Amino acid sequence: MLEIAENPITEIDPRKAARALYWQGWRVSSIASHMGIKRATVEAWKQRDEWDKCEPIDRVELTLEMRLNALIAKEKKEGVDFKEIDLLGRQMANIARVRKYGETGKEADLNPNIEARNAAPKKKPTRNEFSEEQTEKLLDAFRDSLFDYQKVWYRNGHQRTRNILKSRQIGATWYFAREALADALVTGRNQIFLSASKAQAHVFKQYITQFAREAADVDLTGDPIVLPNEAILYFLGTNARTAQSYHGNFYFDEYFWVPKFTALNKVASGMAMHKQWRKTYFSTPSSIGHEAYKFWSGEHVNRGRSKADRIQFEISHKALAGGRFCEDRQWRQIVTVEDAAAAGCTLFDLDELRLEYSAEEYANLLMCQFIDDTASIFSLANLQRCMVDSWEEWTDFKPLTAPSRPFGNAPVWVGYDPALSGDTAGCAVVAPSVVPGGPLRVLEKHQWRGMDFEAQARAIEQITQRYNVAYMAIDTTGIGQGVYQLVKQFYPRVVGLNYSPEVKGRLVLKGLSVVGNARLQFDAGWTDMAQAFMAIKKTMTASGRQVTYEAGRSDEIGHADLAWAVLHAISNEPLEGTTARNTGFMEIY
Repeated sequence: MLEIAENPITEIDPRKAARALYWQGWRVSSIASHMGIKRATVEAWKQRDEWDKCEPIDRVELTLEMRLNALIAKEKKEGVDFKEIDLLGRQMANIARVRKYGETGKEADLNPNIEARNAAPKKKPTRNEFSEEQTEKLLDAFRDSLFDYQKVWYRNGHQRTRNILKSRQIGATWYFAREALADALVTGRNQIFLSASKAQAHVFKQYITQFAREAADVDLTGDPIVLPNEAILYFLGTNARTAQSYHGNFYFDEYFWVPKFTALNKVASGMAMHKQWRKTYFSTPSSIGHEAYKFWSGEHVNRGRSKADRIQFEISHKALAGGRFCEDRQWRQIVTVEDAAAAGCTLFDLDELRLEYSAEEYANLLMCQFIDDTASIFSLANLQRCMVDSWEEWTDFKPLTAPSRPFGNAPVWVGYDPALSGDTAGCAVVAPSVVPGGPLRVLEKHQWRGMDFEAQARAIEQITQRYNVAYMAIDTTGIGQGVYQLVKQFYPRVVGLNYSPEVKGRLVLKGLSVVGNARLQFDAGWTDMAQAFMAIKKTMTASGRQVTYEAGRSDEIGHADLAWAVLHAISNEPLEGTTARNTGFMEIY
């Protein structure tokens, strides 16, 4: 409703006030009653001033003028008044442009940016440029997107060294990619992303380019990404060992899974030696025997110190759950999946996760407890010898430039471990060795959840369309029989593996051979693959008469699906290490 008196000493002309109310849709009788005026008077004003004949733009302009004059006349103005005056002034200017455009028909009169653009000398747009407005939009989007535990990371961004032990899938890589881009835009500091492989490091790049596009409508290009303020964003894998010339803030992703951590960290920390740079380490836990454990525990600072001078502090979840600046000058935090859920993360159903994972897997993957790999058939030390920087070493595999046929027409083997109730299905594509005793390379991996028989079969069929599949093996035990029968329709040569202690023993024995000799290769960024192999343990059958191998599974719960899928695929190679000649149809029962 229109306010008749905006200011005690300045009242709006009743005739103009009545006109404004009429243009708002009020009836003549309602205006007369509201203002205490005779209906005939209001009707006379309407007819004499031809309110109905006034053009829409005139109605808007006159209404804006009344409101603007009332605000200007206020003796004591508040912040909201100044904001409205600014808004109304800009709208008056827009109306003036519309009127001029109506007279000339020139688009430049409607939009002055067009005239300025046409008058200015033509120049090539600056690459990766953010305007002030775009930068503010991105920063606002960054701050507005955070869960509470990510806000803790943000508030501690000034710390020289942050060291975070985390659950899987709580958005750490996603967060630090955004934090780094925001810091680069504001401070102009370089940002360096380190991972076990270049493929994994480029996950940072994907998050960064997606964020810039969605939040600010800017397409970032280049590798490295160079911003107009001279900040450079580097994405490095194992080649960071020779990257001593780089300098800037650095982010070390999944450092607990990197081979030869101590040597790599010397180079990495050298990049941030100057006090202006910040270092951030974050990872899911692997084994206590990993080189990085001493770095996490703070024991590394006690080298050469006498017993009396040793630095000691507690690294339990209780001590570090809220984040703590420790005695070795590192800020540490442990964030479990339950911590994340309590801090507002709505991405998890904890009850479902407790059913899906065995107690041991839940503790390691989601509750930040270290693996005791002494009980594992496949040790972390051996698996690390199998982890390679695939983008650097596999020149014949082109997943980015040739996604429809990434391995050309070269043959591959496919292994599939179907989903049990509450489990994920695992699928692996393996390139066989081209010479006896050569490497067996895991080119591609998939985990599928909540898919019926038909969906699982369709996903496998898509793999046969992208690769020249020379061999395929599927576990047909229980639920796997349904998927096997569907796959058989489009790939008749599929091999069915009916699990028994003998079959499992043969699969694991082959796996121990190729892993122990470092013949198996997979991307160093695939920590889930290493975790899957480490989950396989020796146990006894229910009768207690035979040795078998399990992965913390029961009839209802299963895991290590990726490891079993790889073991299915490489089962085509006999134990002595040469490729099987006969890859025809075979069922093992």
